Amino acid sequence: MPLSPGAPRKPIHTRHIECHGYLREDGLWDIEGHITDVKTYPFHNEWRGWMEPGTPIHDMTIRLTVDNAFVVQAVETAMDGSPYPICAGVLPNFQRLVGLQIQSGWRRRVRELLGGTEGCTHMVEMLSPLATVVLQTIRPYKRFLVKESLADGEADPTVRRPQQIDTCYSWSREREVVRRYLPEHFAGAAEDAPASAAPPRPTGR
Repeated sequence: MPLSPGAPRKPIHTRHIECHGYLREDGLWDIEGHITDVKTYPFHNEWRGWMEPGTPIHDMTIRLTVDNAFVVQAVETAMDGSPYPICAGVLPNFQRLVGLQIQSGWRRRVRELLGGTEGCTHMVEMLSPLATVVLQTIRPYKRFLVKESLADGEADPTVRRPQQIDTCYSWSREREVVRRYLPEHFAGAAEDAPASAAPPRPTGR
C-alpha cells in the first residue's frame, strides 16, 4: 500500500542512491554505487559558483570489486561533484577496504577505517547498501546457475536454511511468509502450518 497523499507541498531536495551488481568476465564481481544530492532552487557555492536547480552538489561513485567469498579485491572512487575543492583528498583512504570481507560486522569495520575525518560522510553512507547489493548479486545468481545445471529430479545441493529467515519482521519463522514459501522452516502455531505443498519460492527478499 502506498503512502497517503502528501499535504500541499513543493519539492526542495532529492538524494538519489543507485547500486548495480555486475559479473565480470574474469569471474570477479563489480558492485557500483552512485549518490547525488540536488536542490530545486539556485544557490551560490564559494568554490563552484552559481549552482542552478538540479545541479548535483554531491555526485560521487564507488566501485567495489569482490570475489566469490565477498572479499574486496579492488576499490575505485570518483567525485564529480562536491561542495569543497579538498573533498577529493579523502579518496585514497577508501583503499583501506581492500582485503576486507563483506560479512557480519562490515559496518562497524567501515566506521573504524573511514569514520569521522578519515572518510566522506556521503561515500561511507553508500557502503552499507553496497554490502547488501553484494549479497543480492552473488548468492541468488550462483543458486540460479546451480539450479539451471540440475537434471530432472536431481537434488539441489544449495538447499539449506535460508539466510533471510529471522532477519526482519516478514521473514520471522513464525510468520506467513515463511509458512507459505519455506514451510519446512516454519515454527508458528501448528494450526497455522500449511496443509499442502508450498508455491515456488521467491528469489529475493
